[in-house]
Amino acid sequence: MTDIILKNATFILTMDDHSRELSGQDIRIRGGVIAEIGADLSGGDVVSASGCLVTPGLVNTHHHLYQTLTRAVPGAQDALLFGWLQTLYPIWAQFGPEEMRVSALTGLAELALSGCTLTSDHLYLYPNGARLDDTIDAAAEIGMRFHPTRGAMSIGESDGGLPPDSLVEAEASILEDCIRVIDAFHDPAEGSMCRVGIAPCSPFSVSRNLMRDAAILARDKGVMLHTHLAENDEDIAYSLEKFGCRPGQYAEDLGWTGNDVWHAHCVKLDGKEIALFSGSQTGVAHCPCSNCRLGSGIAPVRAMRDAGVPVGLGVDGSASNDIGNLVAEARQAMLLQRVTRGADAMSAREALWIATRGGAEVLGRNDCGQIAVGKRADLAVWDLAGVEAAGSWDPAALLLAGPQKVRDLFVEGRQIVKDSQIASLDLPVVLEHQRRLAHALRP
Repeated sequence: MTDIILKNATFILTMDDHSRELSGQDIRIRGGVIAEIGADLSGGDVVSASGCLVTPGLVNTHHHLYQTLTRAVPGAQDALLFGWLQTLYPIWAQFGPEEMRVSALTGLAELALSGCTLTSDHLYLYPNGARLDDTIDAAAEIGMRFHPTRGAMSIGESDGGLPPDSLVEAEASILEDCIRVIDAFHDPAEGSMCRVGIAPCSPFSVSRNLMRDAAILARDKGVMLHTHLAENDEDIAYSLEKFGCRPGQYAEDLGWTGNDVWHAHCVKLDGKEIALFSGSQTGVAHCPCSNCRLGSGIAPVRAMRDAGVPVGLGVDGSASNDIGNLVAEARQAMLLQRVTRGADAMSAREALWIATRGGAEVLGRNDCGQIAVGKRADLAVWDLAGVEAAGSWDPAALLLAGPQKVRDLFVEGRQIVKDSQIASLDLPVVLEHQRRLAHALRP
């Protein structure tokens, strides 16, 4: 494979162990890896990065890709979490394999255009023959590095749960399919394009037994665990009423803490729970836009970071955000900490670190999230010549003054965005398919 050289970058924000910031340097990509960083590199196919900022590809630690078919649904636009779910469950029950795959292609393309190279996905409902395979196929087609999780719901309305009975599964079948998808798709190797996790949906949609059994299975298989936790006040009240404890204690009791676990949201973690997550190195996927949209609150990210909790960013589902722009998510994370803690509570660089290196660490990917020799060639190239950055004194302050759409994006050294257009699939065709499917779901 021919080398690719990103030539004469105006600024490179490495996010490496030394937090190097480089000017006028080149990056050599060889065999999916960053092979060399320096001035005046020669040979290979040249991609000019003059006038551009180069960052590691952004990392999305929580998403529900299937929800791109249900953006801005009336009746759900102004609801709190539980009411929002109850409005959307009957619509999602109409999905099948085609809806899952096309919605995933759309969501992945949206992420890529915002600079994302690695994303997780939490798929926890499988109506009408849909399978995790549908989203894995979509990620392979577009060329995104993927960490899908086999989610599940097992407690329906008739048993006191939130989801309708039509969307829950038998717990034995859930565990059996977890084994199937891990055996079929999980690649633990460095540079892997697909790692699979196990992800019962939430404490209010699965049993204690499934949570415990999922943790045992995940550790037997050597995969990570993921779920929603402490998302809002309703979530806390449910935990106290049903389990007699707060969500952090519930998680610890069932084996859901450790560096192989990451929880989405954690808006309502208290000081004791933050200390628990810090001591166990349990990760958090912070989803600021979704938390604002649903009125859930502002997660205590400054306190988490200061305590040493691993924190990454997540766009969450497109029915609760309602966009999947990860650089916009990073800006929102920065602004929310400032509005609650003061203007010096989080810098633009720290928020971008959380969106890159932080997310990679939460997902257990020490081969991604930074620009350093030997790391994977997942790179985002941001054109600073546009109106958004005009007059900026600091090219690395992307989240203060910079574009929210990449010019070029490389995943494993393959270019999947070129000149701000998806290069790996015919996006207009996908979007037309998406619009037809969304229209068919309406009553």
